[in-house]
Amino acid sequence: MAAGSAPTQLQLRATIRTKTGSCVPREWIYHLTEGSTDLRTEGRPDMKTELFSSSCPGGIMLKETGQGYQRFLLYNRSPYPPEKCVEEFQSLTSCLDSKAFLLTPRKQEACK
Repeated sequence: MAAGSAPTQLQLRATIRTKTGSCVPREWIYHLTEGSTDLRTEGRPDMKTELFSSSCPGGIMLKETGQGYQRFLLYNRSPYPPEKCVEEFQSLTSCLDSKAFLLTPRKQEACK
């Protein structure tokens, strides 16, 4: 997670392991909206992203809404965020009518 090339940008980077075991770098650029918690995702004009505050260090919570879907995301700099962060995220999403919770597996070695 880093500031983008402009003061109104937030850049998120990740390396995602595919089913085959290879690592694929990904990058998302969010454009901040002054006076709002709404973000625009570069390259995805149909997507609305809302930023939520979090007491979790090194973490960020997002709600993405697109055509026919809604999802809540917890990003953290650590692959093992503190349990209180996960609990806070689950509590927030349950209040926002989320019915399923998926925790991605962390058993494999990190991508380099």
